[in-house]
Amino acid sequence: MEKRDCDIAIVGGGLSGGLIALALHVMRPDLSLRVLEGGPRIGGNHRWSWFASDLSAAGEALMAPFRKAEWDSGYDVRFPDHTRTLSTDYRSLASEDFAAALERELPAGSLHTGTEAAAVEAKRVLLRDGSEVTAQKVIDCRGFATTGALRGGWQVFMGRRVRTDAPHGIERPVIMDATVDQHAPAGNGGAYRFVYVLPLGAHDVFVEDTYYADSPALDRNTLSGRIDQYCRAHDIAGEPVGHETGVLPVITGGDFGAFQEANRISGVAVAGARGGFVHPLTSYTLPVAVEVALLVAKEVDLPGDQLAAKLEARARRHWRSTRFYRALGRMLFQGARPRDRYRIFARFYRLAEPLIERFYSGRSTLFDKARVLSGKPPIPIHRGVKALLSSSPSLQSPQSKDHP
Repeated sequence: MEKRDCDIAIVGGGLSGGLIALALHVMRPDLSLRVLEGGPRIGGNHRWSWFASDLSAAGEALMAPFRKAEWDSGYDVRFPDHTRTLSTDYRSLASEDFAAALERELPAGSLHTGTEAAAVEAKRVLLRDGSEVTAQKVIDCRGFATTGALRGGWQVFMGRRVRTDAPHGIERPVIMDATVDQHAPAGNGGAYRFVYVLPLGAHDVFVEDTYYADSPALDRNTLSGRIDQYCRAHDIAGEPVGHETGVLPVITGGDFGAFQEANRISGVAVAGARGGFVHPLTSYTLPVAVEVALLVAKEVDLPGDQLAAKLEARARRHWRSTRFYRALGRMLFQGARPRDRYRIFARFYRLAEPLIERFYSGRSTLFDKARVLSGKPPIPIHRGVKALLSSSPSLQSPQSKDHP
């Protein structure tokens, strides 16, 4: 029998790779695992959030070991012309809690950081230091790669965690506060801006400045200054105890077959954003990452090439099922003037709450889609039609800068 280091090698220790490892350990504890993360820690520096209605019972069970913030009193949205409280329960998971749970739940020696992959093959991973890890199967979870095949815009954000001097008094998450100045930072082109607020404890609050932007440029100084302004305006005073930044694709179209071909390695299963498993408009990844992790654990006995084909087929179904959201993305980026983009979300948040839940989980019905598009449009009809027929810019590699 050929000697190998492990049964399953997972390349990338982010959300998708970590959840696949946990699902495999829970459902197939007989298999040996190695999670190979190129960065200094599992999960990186991120926060993942989702609605309780997004997950199945099996998904809830998979997420049970993680310490997470939970709100059972709903959430708020704020727009210039209306504010609304919705009743759906909300959840959020910090990367440090994600990593801590995996370290606790997985067998010792499963997690490896600082092990960047130089090459990935069907039965081995070559590392930058010249060593290799051999496995029966390899799963690639290294994150989204801009291949030029997909089109769209970007969600650019900076988040800050603040330890407040006094109780902040914020009761519920604010998923979108679009009452803020809608001007985009220099270099982002047009953008829809909102602030996202999570009360993590009586003296602990997370404030994130977010943009649906034409450009992936991330101006740290400008975004940090705008968080300062928001905190002052809302009496959030205290010491910063953490921060994060991110640039996520908002996919509005493209050639998904070419995207898969560019990321395909013979015999290697591809998951996570690199496999196309994202909500194209909201950029939420956790619900679909949970589903894919459960699928991998169920089908792990398939030969490597068949497991790879299974995930590719699942990704193609996901692409077809999310066509509606990509069309809405084109209306947002191509149809609405930057100063009016907030109107699309403001109108959306006047719709029925079950419709909004299904939208976020990617399960909109035909009636939901008709309802979203019916009534008085938030942008001129001729601009909306033109956007639906248009082609968005190609997604290019994100960039960051430290100065305005």
